[in-house]
Amino acid sequence: MGLITETNAQYYAGQQVFDDLDADLNPTFNCTFDTNIVSAYDSTGTSIAAASNYIIYVNGNAQAEDLSYLSDVQNNILTLRGTYTGEVYIQLKQPQKNDNHNTYSYISLTDVVNNFMVAYVGTDKVLTRVKKSDVIFHAKRGLQEFSYDTLKSIRSQELTIPPSLSLIIPQDYVNYVRLSWVDDSGANHIIYPTNNITSNPTELPIQDDKGVPTQNSFGGNNQAEQSLAEEKWRNNNTNNILGNEDQNMYVFDYAWWKLNYGQRYGLEPQVSQSNGWFGINERLGTFSFSSNLVDKLIVLEYISDGLSYDMDTKIPKMAEDAMYAHLLYSISSTRTDVQEFVIQRYKRDRFAKLRNAKIRLSNIKLGEISQVMRGKSKWIKH
Repeated sequence: MGLITETNAQYYAGQQVFDDLDADLNPTFNCTFDTNIVSAYDSTGTSIAAASNYIIYVNGNAQAEDLSYLSDVQNNILTLRGTYTGEVYIQLKQPQKNDNHNTYSYISLTDVVNNFMVAYVGTDKVLTRVKKSDVIFHAKRGLQEFSYDTLKSIRSQELTIPPSLSLIIPQDYVNYVRLSWVDDSGANHIIYPTNNITSNPTELPIQDDKGVPTQNSFGGNNQAEQSLAEEKWRNNNTNNILGNEDQNMYVFDYAWWKLNYGQRYGLEPQVSQSNGWFGINERLGTFSFSSNLVDKLIVLEYISDGLSYDMDTKIPKMAEDAMYAHLLYSISSTRTDVQEFVIQRYKRDRFAKLRNAKIRLSNIKLGEISQVMRGKSKWIKH
């Protein structure tokens, strides 16, 4: 069977049209979207979620959300309470329409596990008997490892830096890729890490007059509520690090270039930029920013491990074969009845297919390479 199961109307418009109703009592609708239907109400009209992700139209009129419910969650079957006559269609809401786009280039982790069980496990196959729970475990571990340097499961959030100069780290965060602030033209300016400029201590012991940490009645160290170092950094004027205002603003100005010519030679690149800095506060679980970034619009790009939403996680089809090779090697390497030379063969196969997946996902195009090379051939003129 073909892999595309949605009609053009379902994919592009987020609509599914059903047969006309003729005084039907409590009609049911089998939704065949790739997106799972979510109803905010149960069969009694009681609210069970914040909002439904669809709207039912009868003769062009939107029906109240509390009139419909999921009568079969597994098969996406909706029931509309009441008696109806006329044309009917279901419309996905805009966020669900967006989620439904560009889904063909991915395969779910559930499908990878099921496909592996069919193709590799059974009589006269490479693995005679394997528990499905073992396959799921190794599939999740493989997805984690692939996400760090192969799949690049990069997520991004658009945020505004509040007066507190701190933002909570996202729930599925593993490591940052880049933080940038956005100017009025929409261009990104990279925010650099503080590194050794300042620090965020993980513990704040309260000391006595002799510098010895004090203890509470339970024997633990007394901890301060606020870091003095963080407070000083938050109240700092970044010009104190970049240089005074005149030097910072006019050093490249035509009227001042003779007076300031050469004064910035030898500056550390870390402090000779005006885009600001960020740090990671492990104690509070937040990103902290320099004072010149307050109220700035930023884009936070970070890596997730691909497992934040259980088995609905998507894997690029270009890495599907590498995932099967990883499962075969990982499962075989933990079994005592598989010979070592066979395990080594699976290991080499995994390495080769993972390398192919990296090349495919790097998205290198010949035309783009040619454009870069033509740029390199130009003379640099002063």
